[in-house]
Amino acid sequence: MLYLLRPLVALGFAAFGSLALAQSRPAKTAAPPPAPVAEAPAGQGRCNEDDAGLSRLGRDMSALEVQSGDPRAALQTLIDTTLSRSKALGAVRLLTDAARSDLEETRAMSLPTATLSIGTTGINQTVGGATVGRGGQLSTTLSAGMPLWDFGRIAKLTEWRKELAEVAQQGQRSAEEQLSLNVVTLALDRSRYVLQGQVYTQYVRKMACLVDALEIITKADRGRASELVQAQKSLQQADLSLEQTMSALRQTEVRMRRLVGEPLPPSIGMTAQLSVMPDLEQMQSDILLGADVAQAEAQARSQRSFAESVIAGQKPTVSLTGSASAILRSGGPNDARQTDIGAGVSVTIPILQPGAHAQASAAVQRYRATVLQRDEAIEAKRYRLLEMNEVGVSTLDRARRIVEILRNSDRVRASTLQQWQQLGRRSLFDVMAAEGDYYSMRVAHVNAMFDAQQIVALIWSMGRGVAAPLR
Repeated sequence: MLYLLRPLVALGFAAFGSLALAQSRPAKTAAPPPAPVAEAPAGQGRCNEDDAGLSRLGRDMSALEVQSGDPRAALQTLIDTTLSRSKALGAVRLLTDAARSDLEETRAMSLPTATLSIGTTGINQTVGGATVGRGGQLSTTLSAGMPLWDFGRIAKLTEWRKELAEVAQQGQRSAEEQLSLNVVTLALDRSRYVLQGQVYTQYVRKMACLVDALEIITKADRGRASELVQAQKSLQQADLSLEQTMSALRQTEVRMRRLVGEPLPPSIGMTAQLSVMPDLEQMQSDILLGADVAQAEAQARSQRSFAESVIAGQKPTVSLTGSASAILRSGGPNDARQTDIGAGVSVTIPILQPGAHAQASAAVQRYRATVLQRDEAIEAKRYRLLEMNEVGVSTLDRARRIVEILRNSDRVRASTLQQWQQLGRRSLFDVMAAEGDYYSMRVAHVNAMFDAQQIVALIWSMGRGVAAPLR
């Protein structure tokens, strides 16, 4: 697509000085034939649009280089680099691991538990003020238990933790997708400003060539000084536009360095995959595969399991219990060893729980709220997709229309320049207006193409993600 940004009709500034000098002579004097290109002034060397070297002010344009490799592979590399070095994503991964650990803890609630308690006690026995015994007591108790039946409370808690782990996993995926979209958007913005800079560089060179030609004309005809001032003004405006574009490029590169690190790779060119609108029906079905939708669905399932666990927790529970204890007394007349062993089944029946109904009702209401939030997220994404699809189609149509306008604009500026140079039917203001219109349309075409590419990337991010189509 880069060829669309080049002039659509080849045109050179042919011998500005020699041809324009004819206009500075009286009308009754016959104009000499145009001088050959080889005899043009030295300033004409700046009129080559394909040369994007130094501008008139000596600015370094090395930042406007574009790599010649596959843009899709370059975007994949940027995404991988961003995901590997992001601290925010590292924190999200740790939270996902923590959610998995919570799940393992909840699963262990159905397994047997055992506790060993050891204690020592000093004893001093007196009878009628007289000490009859002094010594110590050592006690050891081993207790164990295991739930047998709890109406599914532990199972529902396990499902709740499992869904929370899925919520965390989808949250990590959503964070990765957001980072991928951010770096792709920044890469496209960087390419946008690079191509804009190339266009403005060519515009500056055109205006500089025109100024050089008018300087020669003004030396022969001082009455043309106002035209020289106007050309210098246009050159300054073109150079200001170039400087603003370079500043925007540097700002974008600063934001990219925060995600990608140093050094930045060369800018990418137009990406063919991002220049075609995806199928609308396919993207509507891919919405359900989005990370945020999957996260909302997992959140709704987790709240349902939690509500069921709350309801089950208000019902009777049956547990198996056992204990063994040993007590050793020493240092007195009653030295003895005592051992107790017991095992049985414990049944806990809730009788009076004043806030139990409110607790269960709150859990159910939260579950219903998450279901509505999930449905709202899906509906919002569907309408957002329709909106972005319309914007993308309109933007691509605008880019195609600009190409047609560019062809006509190039014909107009070529004819205007020829009429000004050779026939004297146009003024310098017409020439500069035609040049300004042509280059402004080229910048508009650059903006339209990259606007469309960013919209396509955004549409991809609503479904499987921006990285999947690139692969």
